This record gives sequence, C-alpha cells and structure tokens, in this order.
Amino acid sequence: MIPLLGLPRRRTLPASRAGRLALAAAVVSLWWALYLLDGPFWDLLLHDAIGLDPHGRPGSSVRFFCYDTVKIFLLLTGLMFVIGMLRTGLDPQWARDRLSGHGLLTGLVLAVVLGIVTPFCSCSSVPLFIGFVAAGIPAPVTLTFLLASPLVSEVAAVVIGDRFGWDVAAAYVLAGSGLALAIGAVLSRFRLERWIEDTAFATRIGNLRAGGHVPTADERVLAALEETRDILSRVWVWVLVGVGTGAVIHGWVPQDFFVEHVGAGNPLAVPLAALLGAPLYVNGAGAVPIAEALWSKGVPLGTVMALTMSSIALSVPEAIMLRRVLKPPLLALFFGSVTLGIIAVGYLFNVLYG
Repeated sequence: MIPLLGLPRRRTLPASRAGRLALAAAVVSLWWALYLLDGPFWDLLLHDAIGLDPHGRPGSSVRFFCYDTVKIFLLLTGLMFVIGMLRTGLDPQWARDRLSGHGLLTGLVLAVVLGIVTPFCSCSSVPLFIGFVAAGIPAPVTLTFLLASPLVSEVAAVVIGDRFGWDVAAAYVLAGSGLALAIGAVLSRFRLERWIEDTAFATRIGNLRAGGHVPTADERVLAALEETRDILSRVWVWVLVGVGTGAVIHGWVPQDFFVEHVGAGNPLAVPLAALLGAPLYVNGAGAVPIAEALWSKGVPLGTVMALTMSSIALSVPEAIMLRRVLKPPLLALFFGSVTLGIIAVGYLFNVLYG
C-alpha cells in the first residue's frame, strides 16, 4: 500500500493564508524534487550500490519497474489533485443541462469535453454515466462520455508525450476524441433506450454543490485530496500490474516473440493487440509502460496504441458494472463498436508513423 493511501480521511488546512501558501509551496517543491531525483536515485541504488548490471535482464527489469512506478504515482498524484480541484466546482446538473439541452452534435462534443476533464478509468466513470442516464440525457451522448472519459486520459497523454513525443500525444488525444464522437454518431442511429434497464432511471448522483451549496476553497482542496486518495486506492494495484508487466516485457521477453505475433509483418497484429489489451484492465498510467516496452522491442506504434487504448477503454469489470443498467444487446453494440474503432485507429497510426 502506498503511503498516501494510509493517510486519515479527515484533514485540516492551516488557518492563515500565509500558512496555506507555505504548505502549498512545500508540497509542490517536494513533488518536483522527487520527480527530478527519481531516475538518478534508482541508478545510484540499483547499479552503483547494489551492483545490478544496467544492461542485464534483472537489472534492466528492476530499474524499469522502480523508476516507472515512482514516476507514474507522482504524475497520478499531481494531476489527479489539480483535476480534482477543477471537478469540485463542476455541478452535475449544469453538465446534464448542457448535454441534454442542445442538438446531437453539440451534445456529443460536450460529452467528449466532459470526458476529457473527468480523469476516470473505465470502471470509475460508470457511476457518473449512470447519473447521466438517470437524468434523461440521450443514450448516445452518455455512451460517448463513457468512452471519452477513460480513453482520452490526461495522465496517459502526459506520459505518452514524455515517452513517445508530444506529436504522438497530440495524435492520441485527437484520435481518442474523434473515435468517441464517431461511435456516438453511429450509436445515435439505433433506438438505444429500449436496451436500457428501467432501474437506471431511478438513480441519482451528487457532489459538493448538492442543494445549491457553493463549496469554499477549503472544501474544494479537501475534496480534491480525498478524490485523489480514492482514485489511487482504486488503481494503485493496476498501476503495479501494468508497470510489472512492462518490466517483464522490457527485460525478459525476447524481441522475436512480439515481432512474430504483433510485429510489422503480421497483418492481424493490430486486432490481436486490441484483443490482448482488454483483459489487462489498467488505467492510462499503467498502460503506457507496457506500450513503451513493446515499442522498444520493435512493435509498430499503431499496434502499440491499439493495445494501449483497449486496455484503457475496455474491461470485464466495466462490462459487469454496466450490466446493471444496460441490456446485453447494447453492451455488445458498445463494446463491439469501440473495439472496431480502436483497431481502425491502430492501422491509421501504423500508416502515419510506420
């Protein structure tokens, strides 16, 4: 269990404004120092002190795991808090009104934007999705949000930019947003309401603004801290699984294995990668280390992105949760269209970056 998860749930802030600014400056400085010292620390400990060969399989894998784990948790903590501060001021009823009170195209675009600013994994976006369904927002719009929220991950975009280049990160964001819009438009051609369970319309969601309450600055900060803690408590295991898988691939899996199965010479590599990614069920931060390890083994970028997107946007737990509100035909239609869309994006990336 990482230290942040062991903190008490109830916290207070310094009473004075100067004390709060000093605390904020200290936290930001500590975060930045840890981020900068992450790589040098592990090099010193693992290679110089312990004596692991940086070019050997054990040394390479252990260093990959330690460095990426710390870096990703730092990114998660910092980004989740900042985005949590933004979200504490978001009124769900306001969002529902904006999403349901406009034409279909406007609603789909707003759903994508809302999905981008809500950094949920595929499962944690389900409760807000259920709240939108209960509010009577059109099903294609709610499903667009359900896809955009995990797929267009701010954390994944930052880590992709750091590892693959910011042009690739921009292409990832554009591709994910375009895919969510396209699938929402396709789903709008069906009468989806018949495939939504009646119990879905009885649920409600709320936040700090419930009952017209306007949260204070202290309430927003504490709520953002609590949300960061809660998100980390749900995803930390999957981050470790993702980084661990990437470390094994990085240090131990022969390059020929991936070249043979999902390499450039296999025309079915992209669909295979999309199918292999879904069972991983990791968030954006946990998926990128796996993608980086595969890319370093010579797997084409589009194939890597297909696996990354499917591991972020598709999961068995998500399907189980959604079954509470969606009937099997709609579940199959949603997951099938997302899978096909990810495969198309993978082939497109291979053409652009091949």
